[in-house]
Amino acid sequence: MISATSGAVRVGARRAAPRAASVVVAAPPVPKASSLSRRTTVAAQTRALSSTGRLAYAINTNPNPPLGKKNASNEAPSRIGLIGARGYTGQALIDLLNNHPNMDLRHVSSRELNGQELKGYTKRKIVYENLSPEDVARLDKDGQVDCWIMALPNGVCQPFVEALGQSSSVIVDISADYRFDKSWAYGLPEMLARPKIAQSTRISTPGCYSTGALLALNPILEHLGDSPSIFGVSGYSGAGTKPSPKNDVALLHDNLLPYSLTGHMHEREINHQLGTTASFIPHCASWFRGIHLTINAPLNKTMTSRDIRQIYQDRYAGEKLVKVVGEAPLVRAIQNKHGVEIGGFAVDSTGQRVVVCATIDNLNKGAATQCLQNMNLALGYDEYQGVPLE
Repeated sequence: MISATSGAVRVGARRAAPRAASVVVAAPPVPKASSLSRRTTVAAQTRALSSTGRLAYAINTNPNPPLGKKNASNEAPSRIGLIGARGYTGQALIDLLNNHPNMDLRHVSSRELNGQELKGYTKRKIVYENLSPEDVARLDKDGQVDCWIMALPNGVCQPFVEALGQSSSVIVDISADYRFDKSWAYGLPEMLARPKIAQSTRISTPGCYSTGALLALNPILEHLGDSPSIFGVSGYSGAGTKPSPKNDVALLHDNLLPYSLTGHMHEREINHQLGTTASFIPHCASWFRGIHLTINAPLNKTMTSRDIRQIYQDRYAGEKLVKVVGEAPLVRAIQNKHGVEIGGFAVDSTGQRVVVCATIDNLNKGAATQCLQNMNLALGYDEYQGVPLE
């Protein structure tokens, strides 16, 4: 059986060997932020010269703007295989795929739910399977799947990836297993070069804490005077469905549970992407979903809150899933939403320390929504297709 969107006939999707993808694709680097004075001058010139002011301003201040419909070269549906559908992220993905006009979910694998009918997917009747790596390889070889989503716990998906080998099918991994592998694209579209993601067949989706922290720190990276510290608090869905103290509702009631106070995997991930030595201190709270990050960042020069907020507004101009606000954002306002809110921008009396706050729904932009963004880019659809936008 030949896929309508695989091989040479898949419109807009390249099919290079996955291990060579990062070499074959010469993606343009995202330029670092310029100095504040130059940024202000460029922005002012753009507004002054443009007859459409706001549109030109958005295009010219964001070095990595959304591809939008420029990426929408594929009109055919893509067949999807989801490995690890039992967890919270898997369920969030099923909801998104159900409402996407071109994502055709064909296979859903869960050892615990094997044989049961999938609930919440209305495009076709699907029964959970218990697919082995060999099963996945066979289905892929037979041309039955165009994109595989690995929604498995950390350290589990490698046998499936190895079984797929050099397949031209897209693989999007939600675990941490390939976030440090240079042959995989790091799938944070608002920070990393979008064309690289769009031309990759192996994409690693960032962690939930990492996504919020990276987007909150990246715009002021060149203005950091010392190592930032990141205080993070997540709802207990971030701990998954396997029972643990971090998702024990009775333990979390009227409580805040600190854990992995040094060396958390997301601390390594943040520093790997930014080239910093940030410290990250995670906590688990009694609410179900949503993350709040409070970031303390020393500055290398005197700046005002207005200066800093303008840098963020310029950097994320045109982004549909990043909202820059004045006040510190609240978890309650981001729950069940699909973007990130960044605000606060409180500068101390010396002008050389800023506190930035960010919120993100860990199951959506922290996992499922971001996965869908990456799938859209790699499969040749509009980046935001199927993503509920406000």
